Amino acid sequence: MTAHDPSLAPARTAAGTAGALPDLREPERVPAVLAGIRAAALLLALGCFAGTLWEGLADRRIALAFGGLVAVGELSRRSGVEAREDAPLAAAGGLAYALLGADGGSATHDGAFQVVTVVCAASLLGSVSHIADGRRPTLDRLARRALTVGFAAVCFQPLYNRGVLKHWSGPAYALLLIALLVLTALCDAVLAAAQARSRTGWPFGPLLRDELRGLLGIGSAVCATGAVMALAVAVVGLWALPVFCLPLLLTQLALRRYAAVRTTYRQTIASLARATEIAGYTPAGHARRVAVLSRAVGRDLGLSGAELTVLEYAALMHDIGQLSLVDPVPAGATAVLPPAEQRRIALLGGAVVRQTGVAGAVAVVVERQADPYREQPLAARIVRVVNAYEEKARDSGPGGPLTALEELRLATAGDYAPEVVESLARVLSRDCLTLRAAG
Repeated sequence: MTAHDPSLAPARTAAGTAGALPDLREPERVPAVLAGIRAAALLLALGCFAGTLWEGLADRRIALAFGGLVAVGELSRRSGVEAREDAPLAAAGGLAYALLGADGGSATHDGAFQVVTVVCAASLLGSVSHIADGRRPTLDRLARRALTVGFAAVCFQPLYNRGVLKHWSGPAYALLLIALLVLTALCDAVLAAAQARSRTGWPFGPLLRDELRGLLGIGSAVCATGAVMALAVAVVGLWALPVFCLPLLLTQLALRRYAAVRTTYRQTIASLARATEIAGYTPAGHARRVAVLSRAVGRDLGLSGAELTVLEYAALMHDIGQLSLVDPVPAGATAVLPPAEQRRIALLGGAVVRQTGVAGAVAVVVERQADPYREQPLAARIVRVVNAYEEKARDSGPGGPLTALEELRLATAGDYAPEVVESLARVLSRDCLTLRAAG
């Protein structure tokens, strides 16, 4: 059960055209947390492989069946799809194998070493085609799978093989499997959030909250399928695997179609946002830069995934009200207009957004971006600050970014939310923008 961390372009892309100097950073180093998780997964895999060689491979037919299931699940993985789990069949198969106690009524003796070895080997085997096509497998995703499957197997297999669960049957046994799956899912969510925190520097709490929300979707389907597979194989044997794989495959297909619809929807909004650029009201790429940087600031301030989507759409369409102007504002710089004119343009933009069929929450943010910041929702505060920064830094020469930040800080008493301005400064600093003082 791996998390997709729907990714966005680095904030330096959004601000790179706003007066920043070329990025002269040293080659990126792997953050300590990521390196630690990868090292732990590698040590676990090597240790389990050595243990399997020492003890020998038991129940080869079962190992081959579950290994094939995990490999097929990896082969069916579709890169680039925005989903929490891009290989749900492989994840469910690995969990089912970790929690497998019997095969058609006969006890199994696979053990935790063999489970982890088979799942890791099958996951790597299933990734060969993606590597051949030039799509590198996500190392962090594979590391989390090894650790979460290892956690489930270590919690279950020793107890089962020692006969501790011999007298557990019926609802009690099913509840035990569910409890182990819940703990495994929580372990996976914590690992995913820690990896995302280490990669991006975003707050751990909101990232973990997003991961836990993701468990209610495809995550719950993976856990349920894993539990059902383990219970079904225990009763009717390995023939249960293809039967119970079908619902998850259909779910995966539906999620792919949903992701395609969301992608089309996002592209439609981006096309609408470009109307002001095509008409000459705003500079090329302005809306996109504001959207990318706004999303990064929203992440830093702890917005959830759904809130970030609303923020991104509102940032893309924040200038659409300028189409109502007879004479374009020079360079589309609305931040220098009188407050009354800013509010008029914002209200007109909100009306346009509502007519396009975009969610009402997006229209509210567009409408309120020119209100006094103390009365604005957080998303509107972010759009206002980022838009002003982009406009001020765009044509200010080499010192533009730093000068723009200083101007925003000086205006926090009345025009811009202080916490948003400081968050913007953190985002720019974290992405290692080379800012040089003017003069």
